[in-house]
Amino acid sequence: MSAFAFIAGEDTERTGAGIYVFAWFASILLQDELNLYQSGIFLFLIDTAVITVFIALSWRSKNSWPVWAACLQLLPVLSHILARFDMRPPAWSFYAIQNLASLGILVAITAGTFWVWQERRAANFR
Repeated sequence: MSAFAFIAGEDTERTGAGIYVFAWFASILLQDELNLYQSGIFLFLIDTAVITVFIALSWRSKNSWPVWAACLQLLPVLSHILARFDMRPPAWSFYAIQNLASLGILVAITAGTFWVWQERRAANFR
């Protein structure tokens, strides 16, 4: 899905896909496998950086997908905050939120890329 955004998308879609792939690799490198019941501060910082980029993209873009991506990214950020306040949610719920939000962000990026691609094709068809 990110490759589709890099190939068929505009700058907004490429930036969104790029930050998503960068955050994915960075979170794999910085996650703490031994501490399963607390989210790491580095993962919180990565998720906060991603939501900041999506908010900036939604601010300057005419498309609506960055708003959806920022809203979906808010779920993992809030789950980090919940864990910081020692609410002790089950670890599986934290990972479920992370995975479902990531899937939603990928769908938002793909849908935005698809609409940009269709608009470009329609403009070239005239």
